[in-house]
Amino acid sequence: MGSLSEFAEAVDGEDPVVALAAVAALRRLLEELEAAHVIEARSRGSSWEVIAAALGVRRQTAHRKHAHRITEGGS
Repeated sequence: MGSLSEFAEAVDGEDPVVALAAVAALRRLLEELEAAHVIEARSRGSSWEVIAAALGVRRQTAHRKHAHRITEGGS
């Protein structure tokens, strides 16, 4: 399982265990995408306030979740 269409099929499928595995895989993918876009936004000069607003969270929450990626070589 790896493509979006495969995830969608699995989530809507008959087997709830397969559906749960697909949900977990999608969650991991979304976390990776979020991190990549936060790193890119910071590298382009976006403030934590702007990033937090885009994510629908407080500045402190966005910073706490993602700042280590920036300082540990993300950008």
